[in-house]
Amino acid sequence: MRIFNTGISTGIMELNGMEFHAFHGCLEQEKREGNLFVVDFKAELDIDGAVKSDDLKDTVDVNAIYAIIKEEMNHRCNLLETVASNICKHIVKDFEDYLLLVEVRVSKHNPPLDGKCEWSRITARWEA
Repeated sequence: MRIFNTGISTGIMELNGMEFHAFHGCLEQEKREGNLFVVDFKAELDIDGAVKSDDLKDTVDVNAIYAIIKEEMNHRCNLLETVASNICKHIVKDFEDYLLLVEVRVSKHNPPLDGKCEWSRITARWEA
């Protein structure tokens, strides 16, 4: 049961710099050797219930968010767009009652380009 009217209605939750060695990409070398990926998560959420109850059951659990991201990073995809979108969809499915906005940024270190590039990135966004 959600409780409202605490005077504080929304908050921003972030998990930044989560590192994973994963095998996303279109090239055989990427699929075989993998690469360093960094994931950043940001959400705007309804925090009224959590503020009132001071109970984890009334908010989004960051441990659960990390577990979702880790699980999705283990599912090989060709495109960063797919990875970021899958993470967003899974998080929204599990925590939709609290979420107003979700952003997931997936970054690939040293993407295989014909030149120097430190990171390639995509940010997927979901809004209620």
